[in-house]
Amino acid sequence: MTGLDAYRQARHLAEVGRHGDAEAKLRAALTAEPGDADLLTLLGYVLRQQRDYVAALQACDAALAANPGLADAHAERAESLIALIRDEDAIAAAGEAVRLRPHDPGGHLVLARALTSAKRYDAARHAARHGQSLAPQSVEALLTIADLERDAGNRDEAERATRAALAVEPGNAYGRWLLAMLDAERLRVRRSMRALRDVARENPARPDVISMTWPIRSLLSALRRWFSVAVLLVTAAAVAATVWGPAALPARVLAGLIAVVVAGFAVRVLVPAGRLPWRCLRLVPWLLRRATLTGAATVAVMAALLLAYAATGAWWLTMPALAGVPVLWAGGFAELLGARLDDPGYMHAVKMLGRDLQNFRVELKKWWSDTKRELREAWKEPEAPEKDPGKPPR
Repeated sequence: MTGLDAYRQARHLAEVGRHGDAEAKLRAALTAEPGDADLLTLLGYVLRQQRDYVAALQACDAALAANPGLADAHAERAESLIALIRDEDAIAAAGEAVRLRPHDPGGHLVLARALTSAKRYDAARHAARHGQSLAPQSVEALLTIADLERDAGNRDEAERATRAALAVEPGNAYGRWLLAMLDAERLRVRRSMRALRDVARENPARPDVISMTWPIRSLLSALRRWFSVAVLLVTAAAVAATVWGPAALPARVLAGLIAVVVAGFAVRVLVPAGRLPWRCLRLVPWLLRRATLTGAATVAVMAALLLAYAATGAWWLTMPALAGVPVLWAGGFAELLGARLDDPGYMHAVKMLGRDLQNFRVELKKWWSDTKRELREAWKEPEAPEKDPGKPPR
């Protein structure tokens, strides 16, 4: 079998989602032709689809070593660098792909994604629009624009681009997922959960269970901000009421009102979502699951304490409620980390950061040791020169 035949077969396997079989086919072909840049580039794509981003980057590097002018290899390398959160390197790689093949829309779209990852939205828009101008009906271009605008906070623009993409390709799984998440951000709970469930049912091999827990996590995220401030205000008012009696009634009313608002907001989000988010919570990474459950329990206890204070007027009940604020925020940071535990690119970036910090610590320690030694040597008094006994004094 020639390298071209192997390439075609592997590409077909990748297109139908059989990435493991495509990888095996490519590796077998590469044993005969280890320097085939096209095979190596496709191997990088297949490995990236399997979320082995480090190996994908290595395959792209090998492809470029064999053929430095291959634009596809530069573009695929940029995709792996984006996944590894190496934004500036990704921008450089995508820029090289655009330079080598300026009329290929794919290179411009990869560049737009790299710029979006680096939060350089204006440049990303320019690249995405240029890519779309080269392929006006491209679903990839429309979804790239949708991702860009969503990341930039322009939900209306993101929704328009997503719906335009789905008008061209109604069954596009990513477009449907993206539209569901835009609905989630607008608290269209029932419609969002229905769409996420349908996408997961049609893609059972890779269900996005983390996305399907968004009602619980979004509720906690919103409460974490304003509920913390509200508890602080109630506690301050309750303490002030121990000194100035007329403040007691307003403080109790405020506490009761806040507890009712929290309960109402929870009902507004969680009831339409049904049991699906709680079922999916059992399947997410352990840190995310524990942080989310701890956060939910903490909010429930804090709201109950405020309600108890409103009913009884016992001001000390606000103190344990206030103590729940740091627990709520610590859970938020743990949840943020836990949501990325299954992302190999993020975990690789964390490891690299840890390695950089370790190297910095070693270098700092060496610098301090050298500095102390140099200071000791500088402060030593110079020894007096020995006198020559045969030389008479002047």
